[in-house]
Amino acid sequence: MMKMLSHMNLFDATTLECSKLITQRYSTSFTLGIKTLHPRFHDPIYAIYGFVRFADEIVDTFHEHDKASLLNRFRQETYQALEERISLNPVLHAFQMVVHQYQIDRSFIDAFLNSMAMDLDDHLYDCDLYKEYIYGSAEVVGLMCLRVFCEGDGAMFDRLKEGACALGAAFQKVNFLRDIRSDYHDRGRVYFPKVDYLSFCNQDKEEIEAEIQQDFDKAYQGILNLPRGARLGVYLAYIYYLKLFKKIKQLPAAHILEERVRVPDNTKLALLVGSYIKYQLNSI
Repeated sequence: MMKMLSHMNLFDATTLECSKLITQRYSTSFTLGIKTLHPRFHDPIYAIYGFVRFADEIVDTFHEHDKASLLNRFRQETYQALEERISLNPVLHAFQMVVHQYQIDRSFIDAFLNSMAMDLDDHLYDCDLYKEYIYGSAEVVGLMCLRVFCEGDGAMFDRLKEGACALGAAFQKVNFLRDIRSDYHDRGRVYFPKVDYLSFCNQDKEEIEAEIQQDFDKAYQGILNLPRGARLGVYLAYIYYLKLFKKIKQLPAAHILEERVRVPDNTKLALLVGSYIKYQLNSI
């Protein structure tokens, strides 16, 4: 029995390592943010990232394959892993462990996969579809992470979930604005409702930016009330996206239609150092 348990523990640990590797390969910024979390949060957040990253890859990358079939298979294998509490897909096995340990709502997973399915078709988003997509693709990811950070404290989760949703929404809308050119030309998507890409102008951009600023303001209040072991990592992600957002705001609409805006690596390092100092001084 002990040998069987040790082998199972080895399998569990190996699948978590796979999710960590996926995170490291796909996002240096997100990896850096996770490293600033308390170590007990590392594996579960890696597992969540691995799950959402692979689903996103299906709809955004595998153009030479039947993406609808792949996503449907991924969905069914996700539900099977949750039901059986095991999967030979290491990403799904790691994810189901975290779902069960931290009681992540099944509705969050459903909403996320539904938003991924929306990306299989070319959409011009109206207000309702836009809100539904952002909730499923971004806000629920923040809620999954918040379940981990709250470690079973339901009252804390309820207090902080509005801020977590706002943070996820802010991140996603900044991504939409940064990637508006590639989303239109490569994927046939325009996420912002009532926006015509071909006539996108400074007024359109400013209205979107005002909406994003409201999300950032609401998210910041939630970050201040996070458990200390989670606060620095989330704040670092917040401050990185805020820096990217401010850089985008300084540019005319015509510029972001031509070039993807980035934050240089040396600036990211400076943001890390500044955030750490504030954290040590209890300023966040």
